[in-house]
Amino acid sequence: MTHIYNFSAGPAVLPKEVLTRAAAEMLDWHGSGMSVMEMSHRGPEFISIYKAAERDLRELLAVPDNYKILFMQGGGLSQNALIPLNLVGHKPQPATIDFIHTGSWSGKSIKEAGKYASVNIAATGKTGVPPVAEWKLTPDAAYLHMCTNETIDGVEFAFENGVPAGLAGVPDEVLLVADMSSHILSRPIDVSKFGLIFAGAQKNIGPAGVTIVIVREDLLGKALPVCPSAFDFKLVADNESMYNTPPTYGIYIAGLVFQWLKQQGGVAAMEQRAIAKAELLYAAFDADDFYQTRVEKPYRSRMNVPFYLKDESKNEAFLAGAKARGLLQLKGHKSVGGMRASIYNAMPIEGVQALVDYLNEFAGR
Repeated sequence: MTHIYNFSAGPAVLPKEVLTRAAAEMLDWHGSGMSVMEMSHRGPEFISIYKAAERDLRELLAVPDNYKILFMQGGGLSQNALIPLNLVGHKPQPATIDFIHTGSWSGKSIKEAGKYASVNIAATGKTGVPPVAEWKLTPDAAYLHMCTNETIDGVEFAFENGVPAGLAGVPDEVLLVADMSSHILSRPIDVSKFGLIFAGAQKNIGPAGVTIVIVREDLLGKALPVCPSAFDFKLVADNESMYNTPPTYGIYIAGLVFQWLKQQGGVAAMEQRAIAKAELLYAAFDADDFYQTRVEKPYRSRMNVPFYLKDESKNEAFLAGAKARGLLQLKGHKSVGGMRASIYNAMPIEGVQALVDYLNEFAGR
């Protein structure tokens, strides 16, 4: 049987060890007689699952004690609405939010935030990240939003010491909010430099339907009056993510992924694997002009790699050949076309090597 490698951008590949364990525990979790899907979210069985997941994520990312970790329903798109609803209520209205626009997800964030606040696009760069010296920030803005890895466009901020490079040029009083949906847990992060970090789970954490929010405690209680109570970060934090019934099974799978990550050596080990996989793949694209990438080299994503055939009439043949070899979900996002390989933590380097072998074969190298 052909070995299958799933390059989907999300919902995405999960570690086989996690899926195997979840299958073994499907009908009876640890002798409870219940599947996790059947448990009360307030019962001792699920509370133990939740506590372990929260503890392991805090350890993996070295989250400081003065930050709350929330497990919420939805995904990145829902958080694009919930974050302004939660962070601008203490400002004179309409509050202003600054954005760094580096791709499709930044654009979605800008559009959604515009419903609740005034939006200032401080900088734009579709093939890379503009230098900080060029950012036009608003005095007394509610916060500065950045998508540190663009899933669709493949632009990833360069990082230094756990924060986007060049941020020393941004005043300390600027509140940083980061969408890290598609590269969280793939590199060390200095959480203390951000006011809020969020990530949809369905890329590098677990199944769709769970969103992780890491928020500094002093930012709680600043919601607009129109914010629904179930999505008020303070209420969610005060009730340890149980104010509304949480996505219990998704949290359970995320917890298994966190355990797997710790067994692999944690985030530092994941970063070394990510570097090796990305270097292997980009080298195949740089070998000649048969394939094209459109992101400036310093900002090429390690997780989401869009690429294009120079002769796009060969696209369907390329995808058909890939599928025959067990290389799945390589078609690019409909908004940008081309191809895309997402090589998250759970993608083994053997999968990347199989893709590189096919790229070389198809190019006739």
